[in-house]
Amino acid sequence: MKKIKRRASKIIQKTPGKLVKVMIFGTFDGLHPGHLDFFRQAKMHGDFLVVSVARDTMVPQFKGRLPMFDERERLLLVKSCRFVDKAVLGDKRREDFYLHIADEAPAVICLGYDQWATEGEVRENLDKVGLTKTKIIRLKPYRDETHKSSKMKSAAWRKST
Repeated sequence: MKKIKRRASKIIQKTPGKLVKVMIFGTFDGLHPGHLDFFRQAKMHGDFLVVSVARDTMVPQFKGRLPMFDERERLLLVKSCRFVDKAVLGDKRREDFYLHIADEAPAVICLGYDQWATEGEVRENLDKVGLTKTKIIRLKPYRDETHKSSKMKSAAWRKST
């Protein structure tokens, strides 16, 4: 009986307001094992994973090209992943990027090993929007020599020609 009460009290204490929210960002233009590992690693740092999917208008600024799949298709792919609790579209303007993060108010932000932002830059901008306690964690690569979107697309293109 004591075990049941202890388990029940733990469940009751895990209310949505008490969950540790983790947020990550990316284009996710065709999910591959590297993306799934990114989701898995991020989820290990909290209870609730929010994934921000880059808007079509923003992708060329980060990738230098348009995505193969449009933002709605990419959002649906990300939503279908078991590690993801919530998937949202990012902001349409780079200037609003940190306001978008503030709307979600994550306790932790996980950056991919190859994402453009430095931890210092992210910290400075989070502080500006009032997220002074948000932790920033840089995640490890997952077989980056083979499971990086640009490398996979390049290999697929070579095979098709």
